Parts: sequence; structure tokens; C-alpha cells
Amino acid sequence: MTAPASRSGAKPLVALILAVLSYSLVQTMLVPTLGSLQRELRTTPAAASWAVLSATLLTSAILTPLISRLGDSHGKRRVLVTTLLIHLLGILGAALAWNIASLIAFRAVQGVSLALLPLALGLIREALPPERVAFGLGLTSGLVAGAAGAGLLCGGLIIDHASWRWLFAASAILVSVALAAVLRYVPESRKAAPAPLDVTGAVLLGLGLLCVLLALTEGPAWGWSSGRVLGLFVGGAVVSGVFLWWERRVRYPLIDPDLLLGRTIARIHLGAFLLGATQFVFYVLIPKLAELPVGLPPHSARLVDYGFGASVTVAGLILLPGTLLGLPASSTIGRVETRLGPRAPLALGLGISAVGGALLALFHAHEWQAVVCYAVIGTGFGFAMAALPKLIHDVTPPTATATANGINTVARTVGGAVGSQLATAILASRTISGTKLPQPSGFTSAFWSATAIAMIGTLITLIDRNHSGGSASKGRKTPLEPKETPEEAARH
Repeated sequence: MTAPASRSGAKPLVALILAVLSYSLVQTMLVPTLGSLQRELRTTPAAASWAVLSATLLTSAILTPLISRLGDSHGKRRVLVTTLLIHLLGILGAALAWNIASLIAFRAVQGVSLALLPLALGLIREALPPERVAFGLGLTSGLVAGAAGAGLLCGGLIIDHASWRWLFAASAILVSVALAAVLRYVPESRKAAPAPLDVTGAVLLGLGLLCVLLALTEGPAWGWSSGRVLGLFVGGAVVSGVFLWWERRVRYPLIDPDLLLGRTIARIHLGAFLLGATQFVFYVLIPKLAELPVGLPPHSARLVDYGFGASVTVAGLILLPGTLLGLPASSTIGRVETRLGPRAPLALGLGISAVGGALLALFHAHEWQAVVCYAVIGTGFGFAMAALPKLIHDVTPPTATATANGINTVARTVGGAVGSQLATAILASRTISGTKLPQPSGFTSAFWSATAIAMIGTLITLIDRNHSGGSASKGRKTPLEPKETPEEAARH
């Protein structure tokens, strides 16, 4: 039985935040398990990486637009509850995994959890009073950015004192609490646009994303210039073109092309992509720098005269101040937007991240420097993450918010995949002579690259002079209304 929403919307907001945290915390909590999985399940580094990152990356990018669309057409709360249940089953299965293959399979099931974010953002628009929507969107999105450092810290503490299976046990508790809170406090969706599912569009979209993400994931192992990788990129481009052609013809599209390529919203998706790329360069490299030369064989450790020699837990602590500073930043975007305009929070966030990245490129010889620099970077992430759903809210009708936020979330996820591979590739290109160990200049170059990406995002956001805060639905049909097929248009 659902309780009626309170006037302030505080209880529904807390429930939706718990749902989002049940996704975002789990992702980074598992990063410290790579070594443990290799030892306990007797597997390779590549297989362990698939269990921790790649399996969920692929399935989440493919399923998120589909689940988000189902939320808009069949009720966001109903789909949110179902997604939480599937996520919980995947977590429980992973906790009981008997080998690496079963763990990879259960982690793939957990890929549904990325859709919790756009579904929750869509429900915030419905469950909160209009004057609190901007605050709710900002706080919820800011917590996603903040969960990176907190997840690493929690994961490090558990791995340092217990088995990796306890990470999934703790995650199951969080998901269960979130599920109970959503069932109790989140009201039924008021707006829906029932429509048959575009199965062909779903298959084409999934296939296109699979090609691109598989190429990004396996590029380092197969070689970026190999036939398989280039073929996957070309295949992804071709299938994406066919997908757009199909979506313009079908009566009930999975994703209205206007939600992808409309001038204003396309810039928002590009901003999400560039933000994701920037975030993951720092997410990958700061912990790696902090932990070096820990974990290297003695003969290799002697060659590495940089790094902090920190544990996984300490690496998480380095990110924690930036995580905490991002939260108040994310909750102020309403005031920033009122004073400076709708584009200001995203431009400000990316710009602050660029400043922090430049400082980190110049100063990263000591732990305190990394802490201070990431505090600046994390503050920027808080602004930028909170800005994206508010911008989506401003340019989409209520019946398309989950779908639009799902696309935006996937754009940031793909950007994250690009950022992580960019960071890895830069380190691999600058190694100590005769070894595969990165030179200190590799970290410097990667930090400068992330700074440049953030600056590009800032400039693109500011150049968009024709941005309007009004709804994209003004003067036209909402994106989820049926469109005329070419045959019907010809008859008319």
C-alpha cells in the first residue's frame, strides 16, 4: 500500500535517493575486488574485469533506454519496483556465484540497475511539489557523482577485513531497504503514455550499442587497429543509422529521434558524454596513482619512485572530500540557474572540473595535493551532474522524462567507457623503458587530457545561445505520441 505523498515530498525523495544509491554505490564498491576475484575464483585479470565492470557496462547501456521507455509508457513506479527486484536477484546470485562465469552472468543481470537513475529522476518530477523539483533532481544526481569515492572507501574497508561476497551481501541489504521505501512512500505514476513496444527498434539500438561498447572494452586486448575492433565500430555506426531511419518511420518509436538529435537536447547529451569521459579519467587514475607501487613485484616496485603506496581504503579517502563537496554544490543549482541562466550550472561544473584537473596535472606528488585537487574536481562534478536532469526536465514533456534521462545516462556511461580507455591508453603509451610500468608523465598527460575534455564541454555549453528553458513539447506532439507512418502521410 502506497502512502500519499507529503506536501514537501521528503519521504518519496528519500526513497528514490535510496534506489539510486543502490545502483551507484555497488558499481564502485566492487572495483577493489579485482585482485580477490582473481585469487579466489582462479581466473584471469581479463575475466575478473568482465565480472566487475564490463558485463554490467554492456547490459546497462543496452537495457537502460528500453527500461526507461517502458517506465514512460507503463508507469515509472511499477517499472522501478520491477527493476529493483531484478537487481536484487542479480546481487543475491552474485553473492553465491560458484565460478567466474556464473559471477559474470549475475553481474550482467545487475546491468538493469542503471535504469534506476532515469526512472527515479522521472518520478521526482511527479512526486515532488514543483518548487522542490530542481532541488530533488540536483541532490539525487549529485549523489551519483558522490558515490564514486564513498563506494571505493566502503569496498576497500570490506575487502580489507572480509570476503568479496560480503560486498554483495551489504548491497542486497541496501537494495531491500530501497525497495521497501519505494513501495511505501513513492506514489503511483500520474502520467503515462501507453504504447506497444518497438521491438525492432530495441534490437537495433541494443545491437548498435553492443558493437561500440564491445569495441571500447576489448580494444586494448585486441588492438585498436585490429579488424575486429574496426569492424565493430563500423558495424555500430551502420546499425545506429538504420536505427534512426527506423525510428523516423515507425508509428510508436522506442525513442523519438527528437529526444536524440533535437538541437538543444543533443547538446545536453554531448555534455553528459564529455562529463562521463572526464569523470572516469580521474576515477581510474587517482586510485591507481595513490596505490602505486603497492601490489607490484619487488623488482618492479624498485623502478617506481612515485605514488603514495596507499591501500584501497586510503585511495577511497582521497576521493572522499571531493565527494562530500559535490553534494552541497548539486543542491544549489536552482539558485545558480535563477541568477545566471539554465546553462550556467553545467558550464560552471565542467569549468570547475577543468580547473581542478589542471591543478592535479601540475601538482600530484603528495597525497594532500591529490585531496585538494580532487576536492575542486568533485565540486565541479556535483554541479554538472545535477545540471543534466534539470536541463532534460526543461526541454521534455512529462511523458518522456524517463526516456530522455535514460538516453542522457547512457551517453554519460559511454563517455565513461571512452574516458577509462583513454586513461589506460595514455599510461600504456608512456612506460618505463623495458617494462609495462607507467612513467609519471603518463599520469600528467592523462590529467591534462581530462582537463581539455572538460574545457571543450564548457565551451560547447556556453556556445549554445539558442537554449530555451521551455518544454520541447511546445507547439508539437509529445515524443511518445504516435507518429504518422510514411504511408499514412502519403494518404493525407
